[in-house]
Amino acid sequence: KVLEDNGLGDVNLQQVENENRLIVRLKKSEEKASNLGEQITVIFDKNLSEKGFVMESQEAIGSSISEVLRNKALQAIAISLIGVILYLAMRFDLSFGVAAAIATFHDVLVVLGICWLLNIEITLLIVTALLTLAGYSLNDSVVVFDRIRENMKKAEQSSSKKKPLSDTINISINEVISRTIVTSLTTALVLFALFFLGGTVIHDFSFALLAGLLVGTYSSIFVSSPVLSLWKKE
Repeated sequence: KVLEDNGLGDVNLQQVENENRLIVRLKKSEEKASNLGEQITVIFDKNLSEKGFVMESQEAIGSSISEVLRNKALQAIAISLIGVILYLAMRFDLSFGVAAAIATFHDVLVVLGICWLLNIEITLLIVTALLTLAGYSLNDSVVVFDRIRENMKKAEQSSSKKKPLSDTINISINEVISRTIVTSLTTALVLFALFFLGGTVIHDFSFALLAGLLVGTYSSIFVSSPVLSLWKKE
């Protein structure tokens, strides 16, 4: 309230657990940020003198550092997608790898879009959430693909009339859908606990994972499998 009354309403306060420390985060242009530390010290001394606040340190992250972090984040996501394609190409075949990579890219893109719509700042924690989500989505896709491959082999070995691939994919999805829902609900319980009880520091991180969990669950069924079906069509 004191900071709001002094024109610093867009501040993010974080109390350090078990220590008498307070982290004050502000997003300002580099020109305005130069003397913010002194400003906040003066505000606290004037309005909360009995608390005895002392500024221990001050850090600023400029646009050039932000650009480096952004580029590194994009590199990490690109490398992970290439890894997905190579891994699944070796385990299944190239079509499975491409389908899973498209679904993973879709998941990352949708969660980024949700963060943009809700004006959530893309920090390194959000990037961590995106990479975690990519791994989760890939795992879900592999479970579906594994069942598709099993049923494709059964269909090839069967003496009866050969089923269309779309039917095999549909049967496979229905066979693993209960597992997918149970796994997602179990993970969601943990993420809800993080979101509501984890504090402001990991609030955006847990929200990004929650959104990604929902997106990742449907993408393995409604994105990767149809891509595989389209790829396999002659």
